[in-house]
Amino acid sequence: MGIVAKVKKAQLKQIIEAAIFVADKPVTHELLQESILAEFELSKKYLTQLLNEIEKDYADRGIRLVKVASGFRFQSDASLNPWVGRLWQEQVPRYSRALLETLSLIAYRQPITRGEIEQVRGVSVSSNIIKTLMERDWIKSVGHKEVPGRPALYATTSEFLDYFGLKTLAELPSVALFEEQSKQDTQALFPDEPVKEEA
Repeated sequence: MGIVAKVKKAQLKQIIEAAIFVADKPVTHELLQESILAEFELSKKYLTQLLNEIEKDYADRGIRLVKVASGFRFQSDASLNPWVGRLWQEQVPRYSRALLETLSLIAYRQPITRGEIEQVRGVSVSSNIIKTLMERDWIKSVGHKEVPGRPALYATTSEFLDYFGLKTLAELPSVALFEEQSKQDTQALFPDEPVKEEA
């Protein structure tokens, strides 16, 4: 292990911890190995062990080391959101029902065209909805469907997964659970609108 033997494990963990803490986006194994840990020649297996230890070190604290789609990041424990959220005066952006339905369809049926989204929703999809989702980097165009007009195919991004705290799309809730949660969320967000029952 060369230089690793000369550096205490605790110091390596501190270096890794500090790097992830100051990074402005999730940090990958590769980035850690090629940058701050390059001189230590750590194996990926040993780095994974250190990351797991750091994760355990934070298990009973207010912040967590979390693995998301694009790497590792620190974030507050979700159970503390009612208190932590009071630090910010500005409101979290509220998204329209149409935008959330569109995002859901893209997440669950990707790749999907705008026309296919409209067919499922039964109404047209505003250009502003697609634009907003692309500006948030939650969706991207991943090609074109080989049909007349060659419409763009949309899929979610790693930023989408990161924002929602997912490692992979497999972690999305099942469609049945999602539909039930959507009804509850819709009633909470839009109390004046009746919930459509499926036929």
